[in-house]
Amino acid sequence: MPTIAIVGAGPQLGLAVARTYGTHGYDVALVARNRAKLEDLAGELAAEGITAAAFPADVLDRTALTQALKDAAAHFGGVDVLEYSPVGGLQTVMTTPAATEPAGVQHEMEFQLYGAIAATRAVLPAMREAGGGTLLFTTGAGSVDPVPQIANVNAAAAALRNWVINLHKELDGTGVQAAHVAINVSIGTPAVPGFPTAQPEEISPVYWDLHATKRDQAELVFSL
Repeated sequence: MPTIAIVGAGPQLGLAVARTYGTHGYDVALVARNRAKLEDLAGELAAEGITAAAFPADVLDRTALTQALKDAAAHFGGVDVLEYSPVGGLQTVMTTPAATEPAGVQHEMEFQLYGAIAATRAVLPAMREAGGGTLLFTTGAGSVDPVPQIANVNAAAAALRNWVINLHKELDGTGVQAAHVAINVSIGTPAVPGFPTAQPEEISPVYWDLHATKRDQAELVFSL
């Protein structure tokens, strides 16, 4: 069975992506900080006939993240697709451009860009050796069109976007696909009154499309 590893797996988008790939015959490696929550998700997927397992790690602990992905590859016989979409929650105070200090960007850089690089380094060598694989990275659409109220988060997201598109260029012709997904909606419930909202199940199919039919595409912006 092919395997997808979802870094930042949670009960909304992560679970929806797991279901999308699971219905196409993929096993699922769930990576996030909380083992109990991951095991709950794995149990929920198992009840639907999808094989899943938990591999706890904090993306800020790059040694642990690397080991979790190596453990997932050993458990399932490889990682064919990596999806990176951890959510920082309330750990970052949002700032406007003029109010942003270096420390306010640094945490987001550690969380978004550096974690993504570490995760990629854990799985890419085997993909390149096999001549196939997919690397998918998620940010908000502020990485493409920044919003002043969340300037520090947008700056790190834009750095990740830049790196992913560059990785896509580097991997051209290798059989390995790298792509960036920018989500221009609130997921599940509105984050801001009046802002467009989509359910996770409406968004998750784009992750399959990039893997299965849009392998030449470096970026997809999801909006309503």
